[in-house]
Amino acid sequence: MWGTVTAKLRSWEFILLVLVVVVLLVAATLVPGFTRPFSISTGLATFAPAALMALPLALLVIVRDIDISVASIAGLSSVAAGLAIEAGQSVPVVIVAALVTGLLCGAVNGFFVAVMGLPALLVTLGTLALFRGLCYVLLGGTPISPLPEFFTVLGNDNIPGFVVPWAIVPFLVLAVVFGIVLHRSTVGRRIYAIGGNPETARYSGIRVARIRFILFVVSGVVSGLAGMIYMGITSQVAPDGAQGLELDVITVVFLAGVSVLGGKGRITGVVLASILILALRKSLQLMNVSGYTQGIAVGGVLIASLLVTNLSQRFFGAVRERRRPASQLGADTT
Repeated sequence: MWGTVTAKLRSWEFILLVLVVVVLLVAATLVPGFTRPFSISTGLATFAPAALMALPLALLVIVRDIDISVASIAGLSSVAAGLAIEAGQSVPVVIVAALVTGLLCGAVNGFFVAVMGLPALLVTLGTLALFRGLCYVLLGGTPISPLPEFFTVLGNDNIPGFVVPWAIVPFLVLAVVFGIVLHRSTVGRRIYAIGGNPETARYSGIRVARIRFILFVVSGVVSGLAGMIYMGITSQVAPDGAQGLELDVITVVFLAGVSVLGGKGRITGVVLASILILALRKSLQLMNVSGYTQGIAVGGVLIASLLVTNLSQRFFGAVRERRRPASQLGADTT
């Protein structure tokens, strides 16, 4: 029992929880306006697209892949939605246009990475530029506005009677869904197996390429949803929509404790890391810190999270080695 308690206390999720509590208390005490309902609702809504895209990205990193084109997919999906709006299509058709665009973008990434065997980092770096370039080619420099009321309500209004904005609801729902899939299903066990050792997973009958491809497609669809939320927040469709959100998304994933080497990570960590980065962003904004300086701060958090998780893994690994029975050590050397 005590061993389980000790393991939980030294887990990265517990450390994140402590950090979240400390940061929220400090911000509530020192940052004017941090606890105002308007600040809370706008902060949640603004960060919702990045938090949403971090969910499928966490699964990709667990299987040793990465997708840094998520924000460009969100932007291109919003452009597809905007063109559908310009053509006079109904809201359901606009939604389908955005989600299908995200799906196709994810399928492109999945094909080159999972099927063709190209490095995920290089492929998604290329598609990051490709998808963003398509945004400018298709839309030009003129934003599309106004948008149907559905999208402006989604991006800017709160649930009646609550401080919670509609924009954060998809993240809350999908966080539960992703948590169940990753931690309570056969698919989740296969995802961890692939991240632990892809070759062993393949020999055990797991269709590694298929799962990796599906994860890229899921990431694309969720990015398409994030793009719709983003255009609702800004009340327009612009070619630079969601640009720059990659930094927040990647920072959330690695701050969550998802190992860059694969095979490790939990959705709980993603939720806690999202709250932490949201609190940091909102605090700096209320202190009139420029967006560029905020980016420096988030980049620093990303580097620090990678460093801390690496050092903690080495430390606890060394502790486990010291605690191994002498008989087992002797057996290993024979």
